Amino acid sequence: MVELDDASQLIKLARLSITARLEGKVLKIDDVVKEHFVEERGVFVTLKKDNQLRGCIGFPEPVMPLWEAVHDAALAAAFQDPRFPRLQRDEAQEITIELSILTLPKRIKIRDAEEYFTKIKIGRDGLILRAGVFSGLLLPQVPTEYGWNVEAFLRHLCLKANLPMDAWKNPNYEMFSFQAEVFAEHEPGGKVDEVKT
Repeated sequence: MVELDDASQLIKLARLSITARLEGKVLKIDDVVKEHFVEERGVFVTLKKDNQLRGCIGFPEPVMPLWEAVHDAALAAAFQDPRFPRLQRDEAQEITIELSILTLPKRIKIRDAEEYFTKIKIGRDGLILRAGVFSGLLLPQVPTEYGWNVEAFLRHLCLKANLPMDAWKNPNYEMFSFQAEVFAEHEPGGKVDEVKT
């Protein structure tokens, strides 16, 4: 479990990382922060502007310390998400930051694709689809935000992976589920609360 104070600190780190880059500086991260957030965790940073997606990048697997993953994901969400132009300086005060800290993805084992309907729970599970060179990921809060059922969730996951919408039925493709603790600012730079997915 991630404490709210820790999540607030990490979201502050994400904002400081973005602000420093916009100002052409390199953020000097406090050693205390590095020591406190040394555990390796999967993480996603989501940026929203006027409650609309403005960038979302992360690391599904725990490949680096949490502080580093948040720092790198924040910069990638702001400046490298191919769906959006680079974040501009005047936008920085208009974005809210959402942080998703992930559990380790686990393979969903099925004999028949219909089993996904009983094994996937909306609001609990995020999904990763891997199909050779193609892969797609959707966080647990996405289907809740859009009001999707399990089938819609699977279809949109396929689209995210640049695959046909019914590719989830292919027995040769791998499906993984994970959970997330989600935290978000109420307003830009404001109070942070946990988001129930």
